[in-house]
Amino acid sequence: MAKILMKGNEVIGAAAIEAGCKYFFGYPITPQSELPEYMSRELPKVGGCFLQAESEVSAINMVYGAAGAGKRVMTSTSSPGMALKQEGITYLAGAELPCVICNVMRGGPGLGGIQPSQSDYFQATRGGGNGDYRHIVFAPATIQELADYVMLSFVKADQYRMPVIVLADGMIGQMMEAVEFKTLEELAPGVNLEEKTWATDGTKGNRKPNIINSLFLDPQELEDHNWKLDRRYKVIEDKEVLCETVEVEDADVVVCAYGTTSRVVKNAISEAKSKGLKVGLIRPITLWPFPYDEFKKIGENCKGILVVEMSTGQMIDDVKIANEGRFPIHFNGRVGGMIPTPAAVLEDIEKIAGGRK
Repeated sequence: MAKILMKGNEVIGAAAIEAGCKYFFGYPITPQSELPEYMSRELPKVGGCFLQAESEVSAINMVYGAAGAGKRVMTSTSSPGMALKQEGITYLAGAELPCVICNVMRGGPGLGGIQPSQSDYFQATRGGGNGDYRHIVFAPATIQELADYVMLSFVKADQYRMPVIVLADGMIGQMMEAVEFKTLEELAPGVNLEEKTWATDGTKGNRKPNIINSLFLDPQELEDHNWKLDRRYKVIEDKEVLCETVEVEDADVVVCAYGTTSRVVKNAISEAKSKGLKVGLIRPITLWPFPYDEFKKIGENCKGILVVEMSTGQMIDDVKIANEGRFPIHFNGRVGGMIPTPAAVLEDIEKIAGGRK
């Protein structure tokens, strides 16, 4: 398929339809409103259903219903809307229902602003709802990756029976780049998905009714259920980590960044290398599971790790866990919709390489 110039938000919708998504329930909020607009126009063309709910709370519960019937379904929102969906997301996780949720982040807390941000990292990776649960979190850095990981999200949601989050931001939602849509087989070769025998799609007189819920009044049953989910999460931590790692073995400075911020970082690293500095990159593509083991590859001569985020430093907690106290950790962050600049990142790289704090 030839490449097409498309806006990020519309790519999310197109990729979802390519992956077999037939149901979208959502509510408009900047900076992702082009996505529901796209789905409202395109889903009916493939026999799908778009429904604008009266609120984000309603939308996520409609997702629960469609997912429970065994259908590929998604919703999207931006940061304040994601906060409203948290109860429904934990219900989906507890009921083992696959779905895809796209969060095109904006600044906060509260209503904040409409400019890009990465301040929903804690919410995405630690779980914003109640209970012991996890969900895979993809953080694409380009529009092509956005297409790829939206499509892959549907496969992983079905494979592990869980919600999967695609965490973008206002910048990637609004920018335009050339993109081509791959096949699911190309993106997930050899993945054989089981038939959804658990789905509430009608007994047709052939079986007892399926019951889907996340309520367990017997504490022993609930404990057994939680340990079952935990075993699944450990499999995911072992098998589903994605990360881009560049020249960290002999680097004087290693920079860690994800999503669109990593694009700024790559420009700064290129400039630093032109000045003779040895700089490596660790770019988590899955924020959960986090690529902890990649940090073990950093050589002993490293003078420090620089974390760059559009937040006050939420990813630093995971970097500290991965670092295990080996190297000093530094931070360059912008918040409220402000974006780190290559010049500022380069300045920090030079300071760390020179042994300055």
